[in-house]
Amino acid sequence: METTKIGIIGCGTISAAYLKIAADWHILEVDAVADLYPEKARERAEEFDVRRVMTVEGLLADDDIDIVVNLTIPNAHYQVALAALEAGKAVYNEKPLTIDRSEGAALVEKARTSGCLLGGAPDTFLGGGIQTCRKLIDDGWIGEPVAASAFMMGHGHESWHPDPAFYYKLGGGPMFDMGPYYLTALVNLLGPVARVTGMARKTFPQRTITSEPKYGEIIDVEVPTHVAGVMEFASGAVGTITTSFDVWGGRLPFIEIYGTEGSLAVPNPNTFGGPVLIKGGMRGGDWQEVPLSHPNNENSRSIGVADMAYALRSGRKHRASGELTYHVLDLMHAFHEAQQNAAFVDLGSTCERPAALPVGLAPGHLEP
Repeated sequence: METTKIGIIGCGTISAAYLKIAADWHILEVDAVADLYPEKARERAEEFDVRRVMTVEGLLADDDIDIVVNLTIPNAHYQVALAALEAGKAVYNEKPLTIDRSEGAALVEKARTSGCLLGGAPDTFLGGGIQTCRKLIDDGWIGEPVAASAFMMGHGHESWHPDPAFYYKLGGGPMFDMGPYYLTALVNLLGPVARVTGMARKTFPQRTITSEPKYGEIIDVEVPTHVAGVMEFASGAVGTITTSFDVWGGRLPFIEIYGTEGSLAVPNPNTFGGPVLIKGGMRGGDWQEVPLSHPNNENSRSIGVADMAYALRSGRKHRASGELTYHVLDLMHAFHEAQQNAAFVDLGSTCERPAALPVGLAPGHLEP
């Protein structure tokens, strides 16, 4: 199959993972990089042997680029993605799709009317770990899913991140930072969510940076830093999720799915591999590890871009779609809205449950 040329806009830290791993996908060819700071783009091009360094405007206007991979800061996701769609290109955003809910909806609508593909991270749900869980659920190993629980418990970024202030501003916080991994995995496993409620708090009004190079600087916290939500899935299953930057750790599972015939322990949704554990109900017995049924268990970031490229060539639907990424964005806003209004919030969005990946894929390939 003919390769698909991609152009990366935004050459910050995350771009290194995309540039390194994109080379593993036979359908992808990284043709150009761009950044508001040209020296960053030149450094990445030299590091990963990218053919062209361009301006953002030049990359968007280039007829050879099929997919724009938008790795800019979240505040710029909407503007860059909209410009790419207006240029007639497919666009894949880093998470979240946008910060603002209405802008996310506008991107979905623009993609629909323009006939261009829109999608975004995270693509960890396409890794071998969560795809194995998906197969176990689809094959009936735990019966009908009844409930789910998810936990992301930590103390924030100021002790290790070089520039952690964003994580405590609009568009940050534990739900917007890590929630996309957990919620995307849950929607992949159980389908879309119909309504939510939730509670949240901001425990520490200020944070002191203890990492370099901004050691000692004070961050004013503007967003909730402990968010607990309850979800009613369209399927009828009930889920709970807690994301926190306010605790010093916990001994809790990443994700568990509970069914009428057994329970399933899902691996860290911020990774691509295992372990996957299952416990039978009527069959009894203790938790048992299940061999992974799918490949891509190491860092496979850009698998979502590769899947989009196959969709461009074949006309099938891509899995990390704009509808999925917008539904997750809508969910994250809904938890905060539920707290503010002390109410249940009906989701205004929905999406199809992404198609499961087939077994037996060769390394570096997805099905057409």
